[in-house]
Amino acid sequence: MDADLFLADLEAVPASLNDLADALEAGDAVWPVEQVPRRIVLLGMGSSWYAATAVAARLRAAGIDAASEPASSALTWPPAPDVLVVAISATGGSAETLAAADRYLGTSRVVALTNDIESPLAGRADAVVPMLAGVETGGVACRTYRHTIAQLLSLASSVGAAPPVVPAIRRAATATEHLLEARPSWLSAVLSALDSDDGTWLLAPAERWSSALQGALMVREGPRRRADGCETGDWSHVDVYLAKVLDYRALIFTGSPYEQAAAEWLTLRGSTSVAVGGSFPGAVTEVRYPGDDDPTVALLTEVLVPELVAAAWWRAAAQP
Repeated sequence: MDADLFLADLEAVPASLNDLADALEAGDAVWPVEQVPRRIVLLGMGSSWYAATAVAARLRAAGIDAASEPASSALTWPPAPDVLVVAISATGGSAETLAAADRYLGTSRVVALTNDIESPLAGRADAVVPMLAGVETGGVACRTYRHTIAQLLSLASSVGAAPPVVPAIRRAATATEHLLEARPSWLSAVLSALDSDDGTWLLAPAERWSSALQGALMVREGPRRRADGCETGDWSHVDVYLAKVLDYRALIFTGSPYEQAAAEWLTLRGSTSVAVGGSFPGAVTEVRYPGDDDPTVALLTEVLVPELVAAAWWRAAAQP
């Protein structure tokens, strides 16, 4: 793992997303699904599972029976011939995902979604869909996280549960480029607002809860700082208590109808908040980008903010 290379991986996101859009338009990554299965089960760990939760919710909202599960869970849907299993692992070597896939092989159709088409997961699956994210030289799953979401949205589109994803991918590439180019206008203020020995806390709407989880993971994995993610509505039931006893610094991915309650508690307890993608009552600064009113563009873009925060802290900590 390397902080400078992680930053380089982030700076390559716009080109990577546009390359993925080109590949999807060219038919280079087609989902092998001839008809809508009775049930779709998405399995993965860490970033893979976070990404899967966002798309499984969209599948269910469209009337498709879909579930996202940690691959390590022993209590999940049983194998059946009409169950489609998508086993997700960027490296294709996650022990938990390999074991989960093995439980379904021979009964259910297992499709590997991986960034390494020569990996153990790809070798044992019935079919493979490549993430096409390129090599993440920094050693941290960042482009693969976005490509997992995009490819799963492509699956949703193929079963009639979502519109074509290519336009959203291209808009996300443009939005990401904007955030990268505009760093001098926002990153320093966000770093200052979120810097605390007590940690960084991320909130996101239920539909994009994955952004809070992934963003917090980036802060833990790179600079090794305390961080965690919470769903905005649930925050008032489970994490509000920490705001009373900590120097609480929150990054809010906006868009939840339950933001007002969180804002009232954060203000009452003198907490510091940063808004991403819109306004949030009491936020000391906000970060906007083109298309932040589109939930799919937001899902593919907003996590760049905590990623760049993590990269800055990580690089600073690595200085002699």
